[in-house]
Amino acid sequence: MLKIVKVQEAKRNLSALLAQVEHGEEIVIARGDVPVARLVPLGGAPQRELGFVPYELPSSFFDPLPATELSVWKR
Repeated sequence: MLKIVKVQEAKRNLSALLAQVEHGEEIVIARGDVPVARLVPLGGAPQRELGFVPYELPSSFFDPLPATELSVWKR
C-alpha cells in the first residue's frame, strides 16, 4: 500500500519510514498536497557472470618472460 507523508513527518520519523521501506512499502513524501519524492526499496543488484566477452588466456600467458623483457621492467 502506498503511504503519503508530509515533509515534517518524514523528518521526524525517517528511521521508522526507512524500516517500512525495507519491508517492501513505498512511501511518498509530499510538500503540502504536492508529492515531491518517493521512497522505494533498492533491491539487490542483479547477478551477472564475471567478464564481458568470451575469452580464455592462452597457456603461454603464464610462461616466464624473456630476459630482454624483464630488463625493461627492472629499470
